Amino acid sequence: MNIKFFAPEWGNTLPFETFCRNVANAGYDGVEMALPLERAEKEHVLAVLSDHGLQLIGQYWQSFEKDIEEHVSNYEKYLRNLITAGPLLINCQTGKDYFSFDKNRRLFELAAKLSVESGIPIIHETHRGKSMFAAHVTFEYLKAIPDLRITLDISHWCAVHESLLADLPDEIALAITHTDHIHSRVGHTEGPQVNDPRAPEWGEVLNAHLTWWDQVAAIHSQRGSTLTVTTEFGPAPYMPAMPYTEMPLVSQWDVNVHMMNLLKKRYGAV
Repeated sequence: MNIKFFAPEWGNTLPFETFCRNVANAGYDGVEMALPLERAEKEHVLAVLSDHGLQLIGQYWQSFEKDIEEHVSNYEKYLRNLITAGPLLINCQTGKDYFSFDKNRRLFELAAKLSVESGIPIIHETHRGKSMFAAHVTFEYLKAIPDLRITLDISHWCAVHESLLADLPDEIALAITHTDHIHSRVGHTEGPQVNDPRAPEWGEVLNAHLTWWDQVAAIHSQRGSTLTVTTEFGPAPYMPAMPYTEMPLVSQWDVNVHMMNLLKKRYGAV
């Protein structure tokens, strides 16, 4: 199947050029990240990505404003900034969990308008605190807006519902059919990120996520469409750390590369 892997810029502490060199050498196809609003800074980022043969998935996460008019204005500003970079797609943490259905729908409709204008897919992430924070809420959006496409970060739903979602089969099934992009972080019943997916005690939880991702991969394979995956294990406080020293329990980079290689092997992408 046609599958591309992206590294998260989130958590990177290295000079950007060093980071991109490491990303390319590890075998990733690109980087998922937000972009600076300042033109020169943005052009530098894009030049470094190009120098290392890396594609871009644009990322919007700056959904802070409680006032809907201010929120809409900033949402459009950030999306237009990403559009000018010509990314492969834009992944949005759209809206707020406390916005009404109609307020969040207004944001989805704006994103759809900008997507049509630009020709760049704009999709929406299942993320705590945002419009798609829970499986049953996302189910209602997907039924009401059939063209809505999503980034499935199902780790968030495991934490929100405090379960591996066995009692939400219809909600999960519909989300899977609307998924264009995966964040391959492994969550659990009390949090959005296990400390190390390589550890045997997380085997059941990892297998649950793999089963969901397998279904997404199968749909894209049947369609002949490209599936994109960002291996989005994050830094502290997502990554558990030791008390007092605040040293992370494992390497974020190593875990993400492990997840990429695991999925490449699983889906025949090596």
